[in-house]
Amino acid sequence: MKTSHFLKLLTATAVIIGFTFTSCKKDKKEEEPDKDTVAASDNSYVENLSNDIDNIGDQAGNSQTGGSLSTYKLINPQNSILSTCATITLFKADSLNVDSVLVDFGTTNCVCNDGKIRNGQLLYTYSGGKHYRDSGIVITCTPINYNVEGNQVSGNRTITNKGRINGNFNWEINANITVIKANNGGTVTWNCTRTKILLNTSTVYSGPANPINWPQAKIGITGSANGTTAAGNAYTVTVTNQLVRDFTCTPNTAQPHRHPFIQGSMEFAPSGKPIRYIDFGSGTCDLNATVTINGVSHPIVL
Repeated sequence: MKTSHFLKLLTATAVIIGFTFTSCKKDKKEEEPDKDTVAASDNSYVENLSNDIDNIGDQAGNSQTGGSLSTYKLINPQNSILSTCATITLFKADSLNVDSVLVDFGTTNCVCNDGKIRNGQLLYTYSGGKHYRDSGIVITCTPINYNVEGNQVSGNRTITNKGRINGNFNWEINANITVIKANNGGTVTWNCTRTKILLNTSTVYSGPANPINWPQAKIGITGSANGTTAAGNAYTVTVTNQLVRDFTCTPNTAQPHRHPFIQGSMEFAPSGKPIRYIDFGSGTCDLNATVTINGVSHPIVL
């Protein structure tokens, strides 16, 4: 009888211990640190696509004859993001105003000078001027069957030249971009209100008759953005310290036209998760950044 009572007590104790051990394992699993940086990467990728649209439009707008880009150059061919397999068509209502510019990368894959593969078209519509550098100009870009590295890009991006502040060109940027990622990778949306500053205007701009020397440019970005990741999660982004991109900085010689942010910070807030604090450094030319989540820093390579 005593033996039976003892066995029952032992069994009950084993169950309690087992339950406690299982609960501890579950708690430990739930307490694993949040290291997810995929959402931040989605935002960074679309932001770079959007910035490229600006550069392509400015370079194309400086072409006065259109046609094949085999004869088009900003300073020399390798300094253009564009490629010889792209063509530029200018549509003019009169001799003083360029109403729109169509950049056509063709229907098959075109390897551009920045190493990215593109096809499709970008249509730029101008008002209030004909160059990115003209004060007061408003440029709206609409992608048409446009793909970058197999990712389908749609939406629109509007750039307004706000003149100069402290001697430097300022642009207001509003964008609504959707990217359908290749290989069923999901859909990313990105909406932004940003200010772009040409930090070394006096060095890379020599007057209205000449284009901005973008290969030597240094730009600053401030403002906010929001959207959804490829996994369908909402997020917001706020620049907390001006982001800086230096076009003379090429950390990877195998990709000479890749110029990442090298300075500044921002807060990336994915829905239902802690804020990610992203720090691009203090100006060193590299591909390194840091993502801090719940006080724990994770180094990443851009």
